[in-house]
Amino acid sequence: MSKRLGMFTRARGAVLPVLTVVAAIFVVWYVAAALMNLPWERDQAERAGAAFVLTDALANTMSQERPVLPAPHQVAVELWETTVGKRITSKRSLVYHGWITLSATLLGFLFGTLLGLALAIGIVYNRAMDMSVMPWVIASQTIPILAIAPMIIVVLNAVGVSGLLPKAFISTYLAFFPIVVGMVKGLRSPDALQTDLMRTYNAGPAQTFWKLRLPASMPYLFASMKVAVAASLVGAIVGELPTGAVAGLGARLLAGSYYGQTIQIWSALVAAAILAASLVAVVGLAGRIVEKRMGFAR
Repeated sequence: MSKRLGMFTRARGAVLPVLTVVAAIFVVWYVAAALMNLPWERDQAERAGAAFVLTDALANTMSQERPVLPAPHQVAVELWETTVGKRITSKRSLVYHGWITLSATLLGFLFGTLLGLALAIGIVYNRAMDMSVMPWVIASQTIPILAIAPMIIVVLNAVGVSGLLPKAFISTYLAFFPIVVGMVKGLRSPDALQTDLMRTYNAGPAQTFWKLRLPASMPYLFASMKVAVAASLVGAIVGELPTGAVAGLGARLLAGSYYGQTIQIWSALVAAAILAASLVAVVGLAGRIVEKRMGFAR
């Protein structure tokens, strides 16, 4: 009985702060929606020559067709209608658009992870790469992605590469950096006593890498991968914007901005946030499984 009570107490202690923050966000969201949508109701009353009743106007701010800031329940209804209420093959389904963006995200994340691992290993084991490549890796992230994305797409289209790959390369550009930084830190995390012990055993660089450096870098790798997968999703969405894409979450954002459909824009944003959180959770779960099998304490 005491064990169950302790588990319940720990679960409540973990969930209650999260629910409190979520509740606060919804309260602020509703207040902001009312304040930002209220001028439209005032203007409508003045044009109609009708009396402005604050209580009625506040109620109307929660149900405007094209609000400045949609209320949370409007976004929830739009999400429900465009996911559950539509066939996944429909061009109006967020599941369909989410899958298009997810495909580019996963491919870019794969490329970014492989590139980041290769660069990190080279930087750790090669002094010249450490001195020359690492500064360029850092400098590459100073270029705004909105500036470089159109150039990447134009250059790749010029050589006949279109469709999924340009968006994946933009995702790769954002994803490889946290992998490089995290893995360099992880591969260098073993202390001098551990590396000296490997030398005592007459272990070569390859054996030191596989037996010491790589296992020690696993917590750093999965922490970096959680950042990288979220950045990959951002890259995929940004890659859809300059192309005028007709499919993907970026395309939903573009269509919503063209026609002033703010509810559609916010539903796509929330869907992207849910997708990013899911990807981070999957990477985190994989990390916990790998670290547990490798004997890391949790």
